[in-house]
Amino acid sequence: MRKFSTLTTIFYLMGPILIITSHFGSLLVLVTGLSWGSVAWIVWLYLIRMLGTTAIYHRLLTHKSYQVPALVAWLGSIITASAGQMGPSWWKAHHLAHHQYVEQDGDPHSPYVPAQGLKGFYWSQGGWILSSHFFPDKLPSDLEKDPVMRAIDRLHFVPTLALAGLSYGMGGLEYLAAFFLSTTLLFHGVQTVNSLSHLWGSQPFKTADQSRNNALVAFLTLGEGWHNLHHAFPFSCRQGITLKEGQVVYLIDPTFSFVKVLESLSLATKIRVPSEADLLGRAKDSPTPPPSSSMAAKTLVKS
Repeated sequence: MRKFSTLTTIFYLMGPILIITSHFGSLLVLVTGLSWGSVAWIVWLYLIRMLGTTAIYHRLLTHKSYQVPALVAWLGSIITASAGQMGPSWWKAHHLAHHQYVEQDGDPHSPYVPAQGLKGFYWSQGGWILSSHFFPDKLPSDLEKDPVMRAIDRLHFVPTLALAGLSYGMGGLEYLAAFFLSTTLLFHGVQTVNSLSHLWGSQPFKTADQSRNNALVAFLTLGEGWHNLHHAFPFSCRQGITLKEGQVVYLIDPTFSFVKVLESLSLATKIRVPSEADLLGRAKDSPTPPPSSSMAAKTLVKS
């Protein structure tokens, strides 16, 4: 585990403190109740911050599956930080470790190590956040070289607190409770990729792990549940892809659709998606060896 400065350690520890607070704060709805307005606030906050997690933190910053102007990346990261998902450097560090050590000891949130069964599910669904694994071993140099990204990473809790304050200002305790509930649901929605998408679902592509395409997780996470494809082709901006009867089938992937909207506005370029030949070559029932991880990405984009 990397040793951080005292100030960074304190700033990072604000993350689990806020998540735990959100869990308990969600109980306020039992007192305040929920109007249609606060329900709409829950849904809106869930969707916009989930989209930030999937489109910005994951597909853009971590896997560089497309490119955007720096301002878009900065604003997207601030929105995502308001979800209690920590900062961009912390998030990317853990996700890269997951890919490097998937289902091995170095995987920070596997449902198979250090435990399996119910304990493994608890660990992958969020228990790892409350362990020493919370602190990453290495922060990504590309984000750390960007002073704005570095500031967003260390001050990740500021957007979360600001959004909590905004919610309270909009509708008092009822809207604050709605904020807490939305944040809690979002936290567990993201964690289902770590847990359910490695336990249940289909495996159309060859991978050296237990990643699965899981439709429920894809629904909860705006397309991130097509996890077997993601582990087969981490660079792919489109994760909603499977194989049926020897044919490539494109699935609903709201995050990819959002990136295409950005592209139409000239805010996203160099979108990376594997060719159909590469997809078929990685079929689980194909005798063709899977391509190496260094395979050049294709820029063919399917609508």
